[in-house]
Amino acid sequence: MADKTEAFDGILLSIATQHEGGVQDLLDTIFSFLCRKTDFYTGAGIQAAEKLLMEKFNKYRAKADQETAKKRAEVEERERKIKERREKEQKQLEEQEKREALEPKIKELTDEEAAEMMQQQKQKESSKTVAKAATKDVDTAKKDEEEEDPQDAGKVKPNAGNGCDLPNYRWTQTLSDIEVRIPLPKAGLRSRDLTVDIQKNHLKVAVKNQLPAIIDDRLLHDVKMEESTWLLEDKQTVLITLEKVNKMEWWSRLVVSDPEINTKKINPEPSKLSDLDGETRGLVEKMMYDQRQKEMGLPTSEEQKKQDMMK
Repeated sequence: MADKTEAFDGILLSIATQHEGGVQDLLDTIFSFLCRKTDFYTGAGIQAAEKLLMEKFNKYRAKADQETAKKRAEVEERERKIKERREKEQKQLEEQEKREALEPKIKELTDEEAAEMMQQQKQKESSKTVAKAATKDVDTAKKDEEEEDPQDAGKVKPNAGNGCDLPNYRWTQTLSDIEVRIPLPKAGLRSRDLTVDIQKNHLKVAVKNQLPAIIDDRLLHDVKMEESTWLLEDKQTVLITLEKVNKMEWWSRLVVSDPEINTKKINPEPSKLSDLDGETRGLVEKMMYDQRQKEMGLPTSEEQKKQDMMK
């Protein structure tokens, strides 16, 4: 049954992306179709139709709850591993500092050790010279790049997660979702001390009875409220996961007041595309190709088809 329903994912995804109002508008279209073109409401009576609707709703609500729990477990496991690695690194650093503290501060060098130290110093100075030259080349390349594309002047380069590092929070993204990390102003806070309100096109995060809010602004694009979650990590960081409505576009901002990132410099992970089914992957790849063509001033796939038909 799962394979049969998933066979229509490409078609339904294409339909969903045409509804700017999100799930609400999509459901309006579906029930309008059932009313106008089928006997869903009249065939077996209103009560039977309502019973059937609730059966299907509850069936997939259970699956949605399982998926949300799975995502939360994956996030918690990933954060646990990161925490363990940091603790291990911190422990190694402390042990190294203790060893260095026990070593004698001053000792007489032999001629061989002095010669080796001089050689190391020369190598460090040579490395600094190379690093300065490389930095100069990078700055020159950046300057040339800005001159080649003036419309991108002032845009921020994406961070390693294709998002942006800001003073109060950090956000990253894939084609399907966005992850926001917000360090809290003080440790020891609990979930009940926070206000986290995720709306379709608005996000608010604040510590209760403290102004101003950390985030209180309109999102750049719509998100799926029912599939977006948040949790408090170690009573120090708020982790928010936002599920995108349109899974075929990169966000240039989290909220409208953020600085804009240069989406041309985003590097999507190939593994994310391979996780999609064939038809959906085709739609995503077509979208990415058309975006690159527009950026270079070249015709999109649809425009190329029209030109071929004219020929």
